[in-house]
Amino acid sequence: MIVTQLVSAALTMGFEYTIQARYGAAGALSLFLIGAGIKAQNTTCSSIGAVLLVLLMTQA
Repeated sequence: MIVTQLVSAALTMGFEYTIQARYGAAGALSLFLIGAGIKAQNTTCSSIGAVLLVLLMTQA
């Protein structure tokens, strides 16, 4: 149980670092919006974050 939580946290941090390094502050903002929308169960917020992330990925 603890090992899976540590692996999950490490993967999440690595993914966030990769997105922020490649797409800058806008990438970090999109991940924040996705995370906040999921925690608050707000589909509008998470959808905006997902669309922003997809737009960033298509421009690169």
